[in-house]
Amino acid sequence: MGVSAEVLLREVIRPTLKYLDVCSSSAEALLLGSAACLSHLGEHPGRFQCFGLWQVSSEQHRKLWDEFLAHDPDLASRIRGLASQHAFLENPDLELCVNLRYACAIAWMHVVFAARVPSLNADLISLANTWRKVFAPEGEPRQFMRAMAGLPLTDHAA
Repeated sequence: MGVSAEVLLREVIRPTLKYLDVCSSSAEALLLGSAACLSHLGEHPGRFQCFGLWQVSSEQHRKLWDEFLAHDPDLASRIRGLASQHAFLENPDLELCVNLRYACAIAWMHVVFAARVPSLNADLISLANTWRKVFAPEGEPRQFMRAMAGLPLTDHAA
């Protein structure tokens, strides 16, 4: 079951980034375009053993917690605050599928962990290159640019 780009942007991406003190249309565009490219906004399940709109694997999820968030307790607490109280402890990867704000925060943490935070005025090509480096090393930037076509981000048009 998919989600509309407008709803994802308005109800998930913007509030999650705001919660993380990130105010950037480039960050919004990167996350929205990545979800569109990786899972077609939830319409296609994507890669085997990956979860949610941003197709995060169990290995990536654990690595992010172990190698990045564990070293920043305040940030880890903020991210953990988005997860379900009990379900997260039983199956943290399931949160990536059923909790869109948590999944969005984890996707953004991948960008931060990879030190690929886009500039405030990043162009579409820069965002496409960041998408490839962070989310899809085997991908081609043109895949991201095609996925961005028609999405509700007028300031990142080609």
